[in-house]
Amino acid sequence: MKTLGMIGGVGPESTIEYYRTIIALYRERKPDGSYPQMIINSIDLTKGRDLIAANNLSGVTKYLLDEIRKLAHAGADFGLIAANTPHIVFDEVARESPIPLISIVECACQAAQARALKKLGLFGTRFTMQGEFYPKVFSKAGIELVLPDPADQDYIDNKYFTELVPGKFLPETKAGLLAIVDRLKEKSDIDSVILAGTELPLILRDPNNTLPLLDTMKIHAEAAVAEILSQ
Repeated sequence: MKTLGMIGGVGPESTIEYYRTIIALYRERKPDGSYPQMIINSIDLTKGRDLIAANNLSGVTKYLLDEIRKLAHAGADFGLIAANTPHIVFDEVARESPIPLISIVECACQAAQARALKKLGLFGTRFTMQGEFYPKVFSKAGIELVLPDPADQDYIDNKYFTELVPGKFLPETKAGLLAIVDRLKEKSDIDSVILAGTELPLILRDPNNTLPLLDTMKIHAEAAVAEILSQ
């Protein structure tokens, strides 16, 4: 069995959900009473966010690599970054990482392809929605990404950092997010929405949503469990 190394804390609520989900998925596949081995390095969300906000991408890369090296030194065989936004520098980090890394963006794209989805809304932080790292991967697969209107992007980003990251999941915010889903569906006829923020599934997990939603956290966790159990 391989040992997973996880960069967590970005943010804390979704890191907890990653841990729970990985254990649950592992035990579904291996119901022998055992548990997966993983090492979690919970890093400072604010430091990483400030570096990204300042467009100091080399600083983000260095910060993540320093923390991933700690996972490698602790015995991790492979790793993941338990968040979407830091994937803005995933290619740079993966090139220098001492252990193989699983990309949440690549995993989400593979999941969309498996579901034959062709036109997807993209929800996340403003760094994720306005970045190139999602379109870069999805365009290669012939999948179109559609962004919410600027005001709706501001709403998602604000609620993400002021409510979801601190662990506040309010019904009125859920209604506001679903209203954006409906507007995007009406305007652009999307097939689905990518929840490209790992806190978003914590508020939009209801199966009665108007559109299927791609839970990037769960998709990422499934890939991690497959790698843990690979030979």
